[in-house]
Amino acid sequence: MLATKIANLALVTGASSGIGKAFASQLAAGGSDLVLVARNQKRLDELATRLRTEHGRRVEVLPADLEDRAELAKIEARLRDRDDVDLLVNNAGYGHTGRFADLTVEQSQGQIDCNVSALVRLAHAALQSMRKARRGGILNVASGAAFLPSPTLAVYAATKAFVVSFTQALREEVKRDGVKVSVVCPGFTRTEFQERAKYDASALPSFVWQTPEDVAAEALAALAGDKVIVNTGLQNKVMASVIGLVPRSMVAGLVGRMTK
Repeated sequence: MLATKIANLALVTGASSGIGKAFASQLAAGGSDLVLVARNQKRLDELATRLRTEHGRRVEVLPADLEDRAELAKIEARLRDRDDVDLLVNNAGYGHTGRFADLTVEQSQGQIDCNVSALVRLAHAALQSMRKARRGGILNVASGAAFLPSPTLAVYAATKAFVVSFTQALREEVKRDGVKVSVVCPGFTRTEFQERAKYDASALPSFVWQTPEDVAAEALAALAGDKVIVNTGLQNKVMASVIGLVPRSMVAGLVGRMTK
């Protein structure tokens, strides 16, 4: 659980469930006010009411589908025009399971729009005020899949690889402006991701799983400590180290066999 306040006002995308909800809860407990963004307004309203009641925080609800450019533009404007958000948590994202050619191109494009395009545009909007104030932070959520070219999750894994590379480069660009940028790469986490992605993880042993609360706590601690990349959970850290020893030409085949 977050022990200290790291932002006056944090905007969290994908805040209605899973890791995003855990981020919002821990930030509120640490003393931050919030702007909550997700598609499901009912869930957002319920979370906002709880956080106001339990922690006495100011909570703003902005329902939006980040794949819709007009709705995304409203969130960009909220970041750019009000100059008060000093932490952006780019958490929204999802995947589709299936062979790339068997999925519709719309399914693949949707992942790119949400996982990459929205993340980039929101980061750009947030930096306009953060650089002027010479303070602030951006926390991007990637995945352990960022390091694993993944047959049947090809587009999802590729979008998360983009997020890691983008974060590393962006951090170098803005660190002299007083802005911190970090990326968290969770392993298997008990959220709605698997159900939405139609990814059967039932055969995985219990010890590989993390809770959203664990992921959020590690990620916020990493940002506070100005660490650029955090692989959450012992199993994920070990896997990242092992994969780093495998020739890149062999990784996709290895992951494909593991998936089967």
